[in-house]
Amino acid sequence: MPQPIELHVNGRTRTVTTEPDRPLLEVLREDLAVQGVKYGCGEGQCRACTVLLDGRPTPSCLTPVSRAAGKTIVSIEGLAEGEELHPVQQAFLEADAMQCGYCVPGMILTAKALLERTPDPSDEQIVAGMNGNLCRCCGYRNIVKAVRLAAEGKKRAEARHAELV
Repeated sequence: MPQPIELHVNGRTRTVTTEPDRPLLEVLREDLAVQGVKYGCGEGQCRACTVLLDGRPTPSCLTPVSRAAGKTIVSIEGLAEGEELHPVQQAFLEADAMQCGYCVPGMILTAKALLERTPDPSDEQIVAGMNGNLCRCCGYRNIVKAVRLAAEGKKRAEARHAELV
């Protein structure tokens, strides 16, 4: 039976009336017009549908909308600050880490979460942290390069901040 569910998506609180076991992916795309969340395999295997749920990369195709109630949901649309791209988004552009672009939203969100946990990852840690996100174009080398660039940019920004303080 449909019920009202409050969701916190990209900094906005929205209420949808829907079946509680409906996939979060469907609700985001169909009810809230959050189109950056992509349908890939529908089984949580490709991670094209990844969102950050309270900061953790989560396959939205497998997540019942009721499990997201009251939690912070961030999609690719919620990363940029106005016209300024998030550093991970910028690094993906600079590293030429996208071909068709279908997997990129999930890749970027997973990379953001990885860098929050491991600010200066080795290439092996990047590969392990990104494992599960599939790129059908096989752009993995540039994806690793992008995550490394984002980590280096974060270190430079922190160093500049420390000099100012």
